[in-house]
Amino acid sequence: MRYVALAAAFLAFAALGFTVQTSLGRGEARTPAALRAAPPAPPVEAGIRVAPPALEPIRRRRSRALGRPDAGRLVHGVRLPAAGPFFFTWDPVRKRSPNRAWRRWGTDRLVRTTLRVLRTFAAAHPDAPRIGVGDLSRPHGGDFGRRFGPLGHASHQNGLDVDVYYPRLDRLERSAPRPSEVDRRLAQDLVDRFVAAGAVRIFVGPNVSLAGPPHVVQRLAHHDNHLHVRLGPDPR
Repeated sequence: MRYVALAAAFLAFAALGFTVQTSLGRGEARTPAALRAAPPAPPVEAGIRVAPPALEPIRRRRSRALGRPDAGRLVHGVRLPAAGPFFFTWDPVRKRSPNRAWRRWGTDRLVRTTLRVLRTFAAAHPDAPRIGVGDLSRPHGGDFGRRFGPLGHASHQNGLDVDVYYPRLDRLERSAPRPSEVDRRLAQDLVDRFVAAGAVRIFVGPNVSLAGPPHVVQRLAHHDNHLHVRLGPDPR
């Protein structure tokens, strides 16, 4: 009887071990219950915008715009930062932000004027999106034509031209592919501010219904997603 009892106990123990092993083999009871029931990571709150970057230091220089906007060069240019609290830069060829550094050079006055206008615009419209800035000139000016990307620029050669993208109705920070996506009220305010800042020429798209002094604000093809601002020669 003693041997029968021992055999029965052995068989019961073996059966229990088989059950545990089978359970572990299926991946069950491998981790403590407290860990298996750990709560998921808290969800990211929707609608919260990432804080815009601080404006990187700008090296002020005594710039010189030589020649004409369509046949000139830039001496001692200043590079516009890649982004700031009230603007971002947009690469019109790669269609992404930021714009490449070698496409963001202008005279010191052009860079300062552009930043001042965009800063005052942001202060007047705190709920508006940041404004996109496209091409200025190359580091030393000169040709900025088709070999630098589709369409290229006939001007933008001496650091006095800058492309500024219209704000979008959906507030996305990118170029608006269609005039219907442009916030025309905010776009007109941008035009007015650049006129007041002393622009000698502003080209706007023929389909965005923007206006201004006719000797300054003029319609031009291929400008339905941005305005082209030009300053006059720097004072001597």
